[in-house]
Amino acid sequence: MQRAYTVVTAALVLGVPIKWLDNVLSHFSLQGIVQERQGVARRITIEGMLQLYLVHSLSSELGTTIVVATQVAQKLAADGLVELSNGITIRYTAPARAWVVPTNRIAELESLVAQPATPRELLPEKAPKDVTWISPFGPLTTNAPHQGDPAFAPGRRYR
Repeated sequence: MQRAYTVVTAALVLGVPIKWLDNVLSHFSLQGIVQERQGVARRITIEGMLQLYLVHSLSSELGTTIVVATQVAQKLAADGLVELSNGITIRYTAPARAWVVPTNRIAELESLVAQPATPRELLPEKAPKDVTWISPFGPLTTNAPHQGDPAFAPGRRYR
């Protein structure tokens, strides 16, 4: 079973009032929201959290209505791409990365996203070994009593 969160936890994470979140969940059907029957608390999956985040961001930062914001969030979740009427396209790529680009440059974005990641180069032969990086000053505390002055040896009685 996929991990799911309560409405209170989701509101805390999203930084929204519980009342706002409850109203959105009551009026709109979003993917990732598990609702059984009256009296049973809703559960919100990661997909639901992403859609709620998109709805909140679109409505608060761009000033869209909740109706428009939920439609855009649902389309992004289903298709991964939304073309707005003002020449802007929102492209969603996993994991949780959204690109907002002019519609006439979406092909350029698609080619950039499709490129494979640059492989990591191996360390040169002269590079220090891991032990040097982990403990650059040598064994400070591991065997220090045995390497110091024999007058301070472990088990010795001091006056």
